[in-house]
Amino acid sequence: MIVELRQSVSLVLLARMESTDPPTPGQWFLHEHVSYLVMQRRHRYKLHSGRYELSLIVLHVKAQKQPADAHFVGHGWVIGDSDCRFNALSPLLRCAVLPDGPCDRCVHREAR
Repeated sequence: MIVELRQSVSLVLLARMESTDPPTPGQWFLHEHVSYLVMQRRHRYKLHSGRYELSLIVLHVKAQKQPADAHFVGHGWVIGDSDCRFNALSPLLRCAVLPDGPCDRCVHREAR
């Protein structure tokens, strides 16, 4: 499967690659020694013999290093302390109280 990497805001083509299992939104991956976070995934189809076939996957990505405190929870990647009541349970934002972290020094930290 052909996969295109495009910058999420400007949609500039960064690379084209071959992949059997492209990442889904909210996942980090490495491509040519650069770490990316997948923001959005789009599928492109073509009509072939009366049927639509998947021809291309476009990943809208943001160059970002995976944070050290990122871990996988049942639904996907989470940064920060997922047991805290204020955690956003997101790979993009830790929480509303202290978005930049770290969670271990936050005075508002509470159990869920």
